[in-house]
Amino acid sequence: MSSTQFATGRTPDNPVDMIEHMADLNDWAFDRSGDDEISISVAGSWTDYHVSFNWRDDLEALHLACAFDLKVPERRRGEVAKLIMSINEQLWLGHFDLWAQEGVVMFRHALLLSGGAEVTAEQCEALLSAATEACERYYQSFQFVVWAGKTYEESLETVIFETAGQA
Repeated sequence: MSSTQFATGRTPDNPVDMIEHMADLNDWAFDRSGDDEISISVAGSWTDYHVSFNWRDDLEALHLACAFDLKVPERRRGEVAKLIMSINEQLWLGHFDLWAQEGVVMFRHALLLSGGAEVTAEQCEALLSAATEACERYYQSFQFVVWAGKTYEESLETVIFETAGQA
């Protein structure tokens, strides 16, 4: 991602305008469904991420929801809930949720801009990076629980293992 620069040098009033500009600069597919909402598709190394940004003027907050194609069957939802709880304990920014009705795992985070603070391109990029990095890091763990029938502990052990050095 490269910093978003507006020709006027002025930050837009609506942070969703900044996100749209960022998506355009990065050639990401996006859909602007309203003044306060945009959905973009970002390619990851494991899967594509469907990211929705919503501006809540009443809260002065930019909300991000990042989902990936993984439908959690009813029989695995308890184990996925335990996995989410364990992952969320490790996260500094944002959190994962399981939307029970749809059985979809989602990463959520918000940027609070109260008091008339203006959003910056760097803040928008950091918000998106936090989401995609968390999803990339834990995607396989969700896969192991849902498709391989692993426990949440086994799946976390597998993805948290980091190789040091080179072979």
